[in-house]
Amino acid sequence: MPIALPTTKSTPTPTLATKTTLIYGQPKIGKSTFASQFPDALFLECEPGLSELSVFKIPTYTWEDFLAACKLVAAGDHKFRTIVVDTADNAFKSCSDHICAKHNVEYEGDLPHGKGWSFVKNEWHRVLTRLASLPYGLVLISHAVDRQIETRTGEYTKTLPSLPDRARHVVLGLVDMILFCDTVSRKDERGQITVQRVVRTKPHPTYEAGDRTGRLPDTLPLDYAAFAGCFDAPANVAPSSSTDQNASTARKDAAR
Repeated sequence: MPIALPTTKSTPTPTLATKTTLIYGQPKIGKSTFASQFPDALFLECEPGLSELSVFKIPTYTWEDFLAACKLVAAGDHKFRTIVVDTADNAFKSCSDHICAKHNVEYEGDLPHGKGWSFVKNEWHRVLTRLASLPYGLVLISHAVDRQIETRTGEYTKTLPSLPDRARHVVLGLVDMILFCDTVSRKDERGQITVQRVVRTKPHPTYEAGDRTGRLPDTLPLDYAAFAGCFDAPANVAPSSSTDQNASTARKDAAR
């Protein structure tokens, strides 16, 4: 079909059906459980960890298996509406191993003139872009890591997805939402400490998050129904935080 100039503007999609989402946070906080509730989810299982969930999954522990699974998804002869990569960290490691084996080296840096880094990044970008372009939702799961950030005025700690920089930059440029799964601590009426799992959705100096849709409040409970409900509301209604503002600033993770 020949390329032609458009005659009408595109229409924003208000549903999760074709959104690309990055979910990251500390181990065992509930990232995979949250992702499993996306519509008709199929997991590309890149590392063990789904044994306690009842999900549709394809083991993809090598890049060859990952590509084969992507090909099955792209063929379209299935009922799935959301593809979950769990975890993107291990998928990227498989990508790197594949490139190294292809060029008979042990490490990307062993190829001269930075070619190894370029080959891996290009392959990663090619496959993720293709997945994101399919008519399905795409969810990428990653762990969290704290890193020291240096600026002209000093240093501070920022929580980021644990993907290597070259993989993370590709992902961050691709996704519609960056959801940071975190915990907040608060005292109840009896003075006892309770811990609540939350999702942070907006950019902040101390963690990576973002929402291209404009439909999410700053903080949500780590609850799929609360998250999905934001896409059922009218687009012109400004969201408000679903958690107490004072608690949301107290990022005290009881598991750390």
